[in-house]
Parts: sequence; C-alpha cells; structure tokens
Amino acid sequence: MFDNLSKRLQDIFSNLTGKGRLSEADVDAAMREIRLALLEADVNFKVVKEFVAVVRERAVGEDVMRSLTPGQTVVGIVLDELTNLLGGTSARLTLTNRIPNVILLVGLQGSGKTTAAAKLANHLRKQGKRPLMVACDIYRPAAIEQLETLGRELGIPVFRGEGADAAGIASAGVKEAVSTMRDVVLVDTAGRLHIDEEMMDEAVRIKTAVSPDQILMVVDAMTGQDAVNTADAFAQRVDFDGVLMTKLDGDARGGAALSVRNVTGKPIVFASVGEKLDALEPFYPDRMAKRILGMGDVVGLIEKARDTIDADDAEALEQKLRTAAFTLDDFLVQLRQIKKMGGVTSLLGMLPGAGKLKGGVPEVDERQLDRVAAIIHSMTPQERAKPQVINGSRRQRIANGSGVTVTEVNQLLKQFAEVRKLMKQFQKDGGKRLRGLKLPPGFGQLG
Repeated sequence: MFDNLSKRLQDIFSNLTGKGRLSEADVDAAMREIRLALLEADVNFKVVKEFVAVVRERAVGEDVMRSLTPGQTVVGIVLDELTNLLGGTSARLTLTNRIPNVILLVGLQGSGKTTAAAKLANHLRKQGKRPLMVACDIYRPAAIEQLETLGRELGIPVFRGEGADAAGIASAGVKEAVSTMRDVVLVDTAGRLHIDEEMMDEAVRIKTAVSPDQILMVVDAMTGQDAVNTADAFAQRVDFDGVLMTKLDGDARGGAALSVRNVTGKPIVFASVGEKLDALEPFYPDRMAKRILGMGDVVGLIEKARDTIDADDAEALEQKLRTAAFTLDDFLVQLRQIKKMGGVTSLLGMLPGAGKLKGGVPEVDERQLDRVAAIIHSMTPQERAKPQVINGSRRQRIANGSGVTVTEVNQLLKQFAEVRKLMKQFQKDGGKRLRGLKLPPGFGQLG
C-alpha cells in the first residue's frame, strides 16, 4: 500500500531538493503535484484541501525561503503535517481494571472483522491476557464457524451462545468469561454489505448490554473513501473509540488511512499487515509517514527483529558465522525467522531509501524461500551438516524429494559453499578484507 503515493511524493521532492533556492512559484507547483498525488490516492478532497493549505502556508514562510536547504525543509514540513494527518501521536488500546474488559468490534461485512477479532485476541494473549472471543454474527453461520476455526488454531476459546438475540449472546459471553476466569472479551458483531438502521440498532443494543470498555471500528483499507464514509456513520451512532484497519499490506491507494482520523476524529489503533494471525501491529503515525516519504521505519524493523529473534540464538549464530560452523540447518532457521517477520519484501520496505530503488521496493518471490526450505528438508542430517558429501545421486534424490530441478539444488549448494569459503576467510583475517562484501542472494552482507 502507499507505493504509488510514495513514489509520486519522492519524485516531487527530488525536484525541490535539487534547488539551492525556492521561489513561491516553485512551492505552488509542488503543492499542485502533491494535491494531485493525494487525490489519486483516494484521500478525501476536503482533507487534501486543508493539508495542502497548511503545508503551503508553512513552506512559503521566511524560515524556508532563507534556509540553506529549502527543499529539505519543505520535506520536513510535509513529514510533520502527514504525521498529524495520520493522527499525530500513536493511540493505544486502553484497558481498565475491570475484569473482564470488553472490546466490541463493529464494521461492515467483508471488512475482515472476524479475522481481526482473532488477530487482536492473539495480540492480547502475547501481552499476558486470557481472551475469550464471542461470536455474535447470528445471520451468518459461516462467520461463527470461521471464528471457532481461528480460535482452535490459536488455542483461544470461542463462545457462540444460542438463539437469535445478539445482545443476549454478548451478555452471556461476558458471564462465560467471568466463570472461566477470562480477563478480556472480544465481541465479534454482525455486519452488512451497506449501512442500514437494523445493523446500527443491533450494535447499539449490544453496546448497551455489555457496556464495552473499548469499541473498535474495523475498516477495510481497500475500500477507500467508502470506508471513511462508513466509519463516519458509525461514529455518529455507536461512537467508537478507534479504528482497526485491515489489508494495509494490499494494493490499496491509501486514502482511507490518510482520511479516517481527520473525518471521524477517531485514531487508527491497529493495522493488519498480512494474512497470518500474528500480522497485527500497533499503528504509529510518525513511522507510517516516514515510510510514505521513503524514509523507512528502522525502529519498526528493530522491533520486529526483537520480537522474532531470541538474543541467545542470535549470539550463537554470530559465533557460528565467525567460526565458519554455519550449517544448512542454521540457514533454514534464518529463513523461518524472515518469514515470521513478514517476508523479504516487507522488510525491504522498512529500510530507508528503499522507495528510491529503480521500480520501487522489489517484489521478492517469497515462494523461492519455500523452495529453498524444501530442498534443505529433503536432505539428511548428515547432508545438512556436511554438504560436501552430496554427490550426483544424492542431488537427484534431493531434487525429486523437494519438487525442484537438480540445477536449483546445485545453485543452493554452490551459494552455500561460497558463504562457507567467505566465513573461513573472515576467520583468518578478522573480516578486514570482507567488510561490506555482498554475499550470494539470500545471505545478506558482511560488516
């Protein structure tokens, strides 16, 4: 998401930063381009008008015109205002001392509400909570079954209740949480394909029945301005506390994320950034603004690594690399960690300057990682530890077992042999001649 907008903005700024001085005409030309870029990204036109007006007012100020780097100063202004547009400071899910806390999820059908409930439950469990999910979509049995399936996958209980009274089921679910000592209840409500009075009335009844501590509106980023209009309608009737935005990893233009705070006054609290049940992240306006402007998100990258990689394992791996004891088993562990962190493409998008690469952030075929993993899995423990024992017949067996060609097996073994050779050289000279040297694809860089 935001790829097109990010590229457009970076192109605009590259023209500004290349000038020693900026005239008011230069600023006006840039503002026109920014206005068009935001409108093409499906940002609400009123939001665009206000945003451009504020940026222009600051950009034609005396401090900018007299600056030695006026272009960079304008970029800084846009970063500030873009951060404000996305919410300014990050919003947190506020849990009270009440046991259990009740979180109500509302939204249209198809917004990803049921999956979002499971992702949020998983997120809370990682924080030491004991959640219970309550299925209140009485109109779609498939939604209840989906929530139960997700609950089994996560090992989190689901209360489905009986009857056709959603408010009664929600209330019974809270009582179930009390009796089973669950400290958080997530209520998955029914949605419709469009806003109607019946849906709104039911949401209000459930709210009255369970007195939720937090109400989160689930918004599909792929629906653009329709999502913002829906959120505005819910804000007027249900008065939700924040937004959980789904499908932010898709190819949406980004207008919903950039407009929803300004239109509804409600912050984005969480962002769903993938299909897996652990792909839910707190939303940070400043980090998102930097990513849109091609400045990366190094803090987010570090947090992903910290949450995924055990410190002891990282130290053990470093020791293996320094002593050339790195095996194919170790490499397989690294592949798994990359996938847990969201994949290569996701990680590249968080690096500063990645958007300036020709063609933008490259789309890495994540299936290639699966093929490499399949090749390694088809080897015996001895072959993984000592690849040099793999002869022609073994290569054919490994290829057959992993569903790839012998050529692909040979490529992996050749690359791995080069890495081992580099590691031995590193051990000899302490890495003095190897710092900054790029390794074969998939192995990173030394230094």
